[in-house]
Amino acid sequence: MQNKITKLFNIQYPIVQAGMVWASGWRLASAVANAGGLGLLGAGSMYPEVLLEHIQKCKKATDKPFGVNVPMLYPDIDRLMQIIVDSRVKIVFTSAGNPKTWTSFLKKKSITVVHVVSSVKFALKAQEAGVDAVVAEGFEAGGHNGRDETTTMVLIPAVKEKINIPLIAAGGIATGHQMLAAMVLGANGVQIGSRFVASEEASSHPLFKNEVIKAKEGDTQLTLKELAPVRLLKNKFYGDVQQAYAKGATVEELKTLLGRARAKKGMFEGDLEEGELEIGQVAALIHEVKPAAHILHQIITEFEMARQEVAGYKSPNQFI
Repeated sequence: MQNKITKLFNIQYPIVQAGMVWASGWRLASAVANAGGLGLLGAGSMYPEVLLEHIQKCKKATDKPFGVNVPMLYPDIDRLMQIIVDSRVKIVFTSAGNPKTWTSFLKKKSITVVHVVSSVKFALKAQEAGVDAVVAEGFEAGGHNGRDETTTMVLIPAVKEKINIPLIAAGGIATGHQMLAAMVLGANGVQIGSRFVASEEASSHPLFKNEVIKAKEGDTQLTLKELAPVRLLKNKFYGDVQQAYAKGATVEELKTLLGRARAKKGMFEGDLEEGELEIGQVAALIHEVKPAAHILHQIITEFEMARQEVAGYKSPNQFI
């Protein structure tokens, strides 16, 4: 399955495993890479020395391409970027910030740069900054999200219409059917997060993984838009946030309620009551924790089956 994305990253399948905080360590990234996709280390939850350790272990675990996702809203960005360069990582995904800040620096080091966006406006800014591709992430996605609440179904063709660089779809994608739909809408590949959270290799806590596979439709909600919009599973902490809103909490009061390390407490340490449990709407379609390679190959198998099904349609009446 060769296209712009597989050629850009030198991978077998146009599937990117998202660099999710507290889930995307070297075990997951290397497993996805070995299975033919692009694995990403999630630097957002790593101190510089921890990122270096994960890069070194990932290189030992795979000889396939892998990358690092760097959310630019976290501290130590200078040190993280220097470690990436010194370690000769060839692919970097940036997010949550201005792509102009680091794209030129990374490109001068012969690093492929991809930026994550939530709107056409930001996609155009990323293209102008010189990135090699963009990830357009819809409102359905877990974790930090766009304020515009544009769904993947609308966002992908809207971005495709305006840019001329490769496009990766994200948000609400966990199956081969969804992957095909995203590519029919104009994407050259997909980035998948939530499905890989519920993988054996993900570093997220087993209790959190279990909550993901138990989730039903409507069990997640986008909240805290005054700080940084984030999609969470509904739990006690989420309830506390809603009570704060009902009482007219100020931004400062919301910051105090959020505190520090709330995501680590929930997703990495397994505190299902007080922790922040970041996951996408597609959790409702995830029913089992599986090895990452099994997940990837199942998605590809479903994709091929769905493509054959659609190819068999000869008229609109066959969709009825």
